[in-house]
Amino acid sequence: MLKHLLASAALVAFAPAFADTLAQWTFETSVPTTAGPIAPEVGSGSALGFHAGATAYSNPVGNGSAESFSSTNWLVGDYYQFSFSTVGFTGLTLSFDQTSSGTGPRDFNVAYSTDGSSFTTFQSYAVLANAAPNPTWSATTPQPIYTLSVDLSAIAALNNQASVFIRLVDASTVSAAGGTVASGGTNRVDNFTAMASAVPEPGSLALLLAGCGVLGFVARRQRR
Repeated sequence: MLKHLLASAALVAFAPAFADTLAQWTFETSVPTTAGPIAPEVGSGSALGFHAGATAYSNPVGNGSAESFSSTNWLVGDYYQFSFSTVGFTGLTLSFDQTSSGTGPRDFNVAYSTDGSSFTTFQSYAVLANAAPNPTWSATTPQPIYTLSVDLSAIAALNNQASVFIRLVDASTVSAAGGTVASGGTNRVDNFTAMASAVPEPGSLALLLAGCGVLGFVARRQRR
C-alpha cells in the first residue's frame, strides 16, 4: 500500500500540468476584411497580416467553419502575425490550419519573438493546395490534413512573457501547386491556437514536495 502511495505522490509532483488555451483565433466573430489588428475569439491578443505590396484581405470559408483569414499578392517575407501573453505559463505549443490556392505560396517559416522586432526562425513547413486531389475547405467538415502543430515548449525564452509574437512567414516563390506564386494567389489561415501549461504556485509545489517527504519518512520508519 505504501509503495502505491509513494508512486502516486511522485506522479502528482512531477506530471506536467494540463495545457490551457492562451488565445485562439477562429475568425468567426472577428471576421477579418483588413490587415488587422484582429482580436481572438478566446483569450486576449492580436493578429494581423503584413504584405510589402498591395493586397486584398478577405474572410473565405474556413476549415470546418464559415470564416478564415485570407490574403493575396504574396511575396517572400510577407507574413501573418499573432501576439499574446504567456505570463504565468510555460511550454508553449501552437496549432493552426493553413492552405493556399494553386498559385498561392507553399513554403513558410514559423518565427518567434518577445519584442516584436527581432525574430528567430524556428521551423519550416509546406502548406497544401486547397484543390484536388486534396479535400477542399468547407464550412461543415474540417479536414485534418491541413492542420499543423508546432512545439515551442523547449524555448525557455517564451515562458512567462508579457508578449510573445509568432509569425507565419512566406519563405519562397514556389506555389502550392509547384509552380510560381502569382499576384492573385491566396493563402488563408484558420483556428490559430496558442496553448501552454500554468506554472505551479510556489505554495502548491512546496505542499507536494512536503507530502512526498512525509511519505518517504514513513517508508524509512517501516523498513526499520
